[in-house]
Amino acid sequence: MLWVDFMNSYWRDWRTGDRSKDRDRLDEPEWVENWLTGQKLPAAGPLLLEELERLKELRGRLWDELQRLVAGEEPEMALLEQLNAYMDNGPVVRQVTGIAEGEPRISLLPQRADWGQIMAEIAASFVEALLEKEPSRFRICGNPDCLWVYYDDTRNRSKRYCDDKLCGNLMKVRRFRARQKAAADEGTAE
Repeated sequence: MLWVDFMNSYWRDWRTGDRSKDRDRLDEPEWVENWLTGQKLPAAGPLLLEELERLKELRGRLWDELQRLVAGEEPEMALLEQLNAYMDNGPVVRQVTGIAEGEPRISLLPQRADWGQIMAEIAASFVEALLEKEPSRFRICGNPDCLWVYYDDTRNRSKRYCDDKLCGNLMKVRRFRARQKAAADEGTAE
């Protein structure tokens, strides 16, 4: 999902929690270019400082809303109005695509290749997920050093980490070591 990848553009050192290693990938032109290509978004040219600030503001608003949703609260109507303002800046036209592949479908094609259009696509992706998916499945990784965003698509809704092999194993080791330390401390207290 576009909005999930956008939210995860703020990278944290998920192994050590060393905040000095945190990186805002929106500040890295090469990462932004690769992200745009991977998401099939129009190349909008270099980010101007004002556009970068608006992108970070959008990410912050989505982060605040996501935290509310994860806590079990209902979507905030004021945010939906704000997202409408972002989507107003991204005009699209409907067109039949996929004809050459033999799989025709109606697609919404962006009319511009600028950062307003990209923010509109991000906002639309988030609103679409709110309306078409189960917001109760939106998650923030249980590793306090990671905090990546993901959608829990497991059958029993029990996924706690963005990646069970990375953050999941790390947290399992941390819990084991904490139990070992507690047992050792208890043994020396006697």
